Amino acid sequence: MRKVTELDKNWIFVKGVKGIAEARVAEGVLVSLPHTWNAADGQDGGNDYYRGTCWYRLALQRPELKDGERAYLEFDGAAMTADVYLNGEKLAHHEGGYSRFRVDITEKLIETGNELMVAVDNSDNSRVYPQKADFTFYGGLYRMVRLVIVPKAHFSMDYYGGNGIKVTPVVTLAENGEETASAVVTVEIWAEGSAEYVTVTVADETKQAAVTDGYAKVEFHLEAVHLWDGVEDPYLYTARAELESGDAVEVRFGCRSFRIDPQEGFFLNGRSYPLRGVSRHQDRKGAGNALTPAMHQEDMDIVKEIGANTLRLAHYQHAQEFYDLCDENGIIVWAEIPYITMHMNGGKENTLSQMRELIIQNYNHPSIICWGLSNEITAASAVNEELLENHRELNDLCHELDKTRKTVMADVFMLEIDSPMLEIPDINSYNLYFGWYLGEMKQTDEFFDEYHSAYPERCIGFSEYGADANPAYHSAKPDRGDYTEEYQCIYHEHMLRMIEERPWLWATHVWNLFDFAADGRDEGGKHGENQKGLVTIDRKTKKDAFYLYKAYWSRENFIHICGRRYVDRTEEVTKIKVYSNQPSVALYVDGIFVEEQKGSRVFEFEIPISGSHKVAAQAGEYRDEIIVKKADEINKEYLFVKEGDIVNWFDKEDFHEDCYSVGDTLGEIAKSPEANAIVQKLTAKATASRGDVAESVKDNPALQRMMQRMTLQSMLKQAGDVIKPEEIKALNDALQRIKKVTD
Repeated sequence: MRKVTELDKNWIFVKGVKGIAEARVAEGVLVSLPHTWNAADGQDGGNDYYRGTCWYRLALQRPELKDGERAYLEFDGAAMTADVYLNGEKLAHHEGGYSRFRVDITEKLIETGNELMVAVDNSDNSRVYPQKADFTFYGGLYRMVRLVIVPKAHFSMDYYGGNGIKVTPVVTLAENGEETASAVVTVEIWAEGSAEYVTVTVADETKQAAVTDGYAKVEFHLEAVHLWDGVEDPYLYTARAELESGDAVEVRFGCRSFRIDPQEGFFLNGRSYPLRGVSRHQDRKGAGNALTPAMHQEDMDIVKEIGANTLRLAHYQHAQEFYDLCDENGIIVWAEIPYITMHMNGGKENTLSQMRELIIQNYNHPSIICWGLSNEITAASAVNEELLENHRELNDLCHELDKTRKTVMADVFMLEIDSPMLEIPDINSYNLYFGWYLGEMKQTDEFFDEYHSAYPERCIGFSEYGADANPAYHSAKPDRGDYTEEYQCIYHEHMLRMIEERPWLWATHVWNLFDFAADGRDEGGKHGENQKGLVTIDRKTKKDAFYLYKAYWSRENFIHICGRRYVDRTEEVTKIKVYSNQPSVALYVDGIFVEEQKGSRVFEFEIPISGSHKVAAQAGEYRDEIIVKKADEINKEYLFVKEGDIVNWFDKEDFHEDCYSVGDTLGEIAKSPEANAIVQKLTAKATASRGDVAESVKDNPALQRMMQRMTLQSMLKQAGDVIKPEEIKALNDALQRIKKVTD
């Protein structure tokens, strides 16, 4: 019989010492687990963000061991590398901050005065992923640590953090008049310490098998199987295995079948089941990545509220508690390792070890349907043979360890669609930010149509898309780069329409469900945050765009008026936008009926304003209200960019439509040698301001073609302060003197 004790209290945390000798005597501070030292500095940005080595010290009472029992320390997550010492002796080194590992301390325990020391390091190195990415690399013992006592004969504790049991259900769907599906469930176990036999129970049936060389296999046949059927019915079975020593493990599993079709998308248990969902990072305001079970549950509640049926759990292995919640709630999961942005010459073994841990520790979760090999790995690395070989080995490893799931890769937008990288995984997905970082929203539509036309036999998805929004910022004329809630809504309205028109997209994942810490960012009025979330990092504010997705996905009847934080409005007639999954919406102003509209999801009204007004929207029994006020001047608190905005040239009375302007695309301007020569100097200056984009453009024909569809105004606005407003005005004036070249 195994005994498990959580070691959550009475840790002494020590920061700023040079080695174990100093750490053993340092006073430190008392902390409880889970704990990260970057809960504040990793979320605020700036120079205070600490990446280095810190120490955790614990007085450990020697457990009573009898009859050959073994004592293990179990670490659920120590970021990013960890060295474990007992009584001054180093017992283990682990590289990878997101997976479980164990340390056998049986032979090193002394009768009294055991001192456990753990050195945890999140500093920059050239070996352990991640090292370059748009999120904070927290340090700490941010998940639970346990003392586990097992009998002499026990389920394997030393194999990549797994629990010694692997359950593989193979489902045969009902057909040809059959009423129910069936399944063959294979249970494999790995044991240590001279185990002779194992007893396995599945669905009230018990079988026994001999353990040979530490391995046993048992097969069950389930008739009239109860399927794990996504959000409709996430039914879970339990497999229990017990050795003659009394050591026992239990795991839940689900019986489900899935396939992915390049023309029709994702199928679950034989029926079309479009995967539409969001991505999630594991941190939140004030806690960093040291989350409690209640925090995980709150996140899942928000996933369920928005109506998503899939999650991309980025960009690393998440907590077991959250994978369990996905199993229980029928959320289909893309799981991945932190092989991201930058390939490191010395990092291949770390990618392989992190993938082994990810798959072995998470194999039994029915929610997981694919293993992510990498994310945007060509953003800062050239496609060469070393990079390709690393991915081939990862792909082979995934199929060696798991023959039931797909491999996938999240490709950065500048990766050519004919790159050999895309031939390695089973399926692919692209991260595209046209309409935010680069280009126009419609280029997303064009990109996918071109890809699908060129490679109709390939499965392609939409793994990241989004636009930052600070809930404090608002505009009656939202535009890219203004960080307003209103632009975020316009952006996502376009993307949802685009997605609905392309059912062959096997999965789509909004980036991101929650704002998250990104220590290198200082933009949009926030330090150290990526604000593409539909919900703020503290989970307290659901942005308007959240309710757009709820209108598309959720079965919970509701109505939501956008702009409740946009109270002061200078326009004479203001737009009122309503999101709802109801078929009609009626609008009232100060209690007086204005108009009723029939439609779907997005309802837009215009009302005159002259003072303070209560605006109400009603759909049957569902009602929402906001207050708007007529203001004489723009509320400066609503503005991210307060000076130097590019004017809308098309509103000028003397605008010449037959001449060029900054509103034309680079491709249109290139038709005129005279116009093209004028803009070359400024566009070179603009792209140089984004060195990563400039370098990508230079060597990427596909990206060059995409940029030809960008308006000059979009490129110049992206450059920010590099291009001055007076330079843009002078450029536009010059272009307005040149007649357009007609085809």
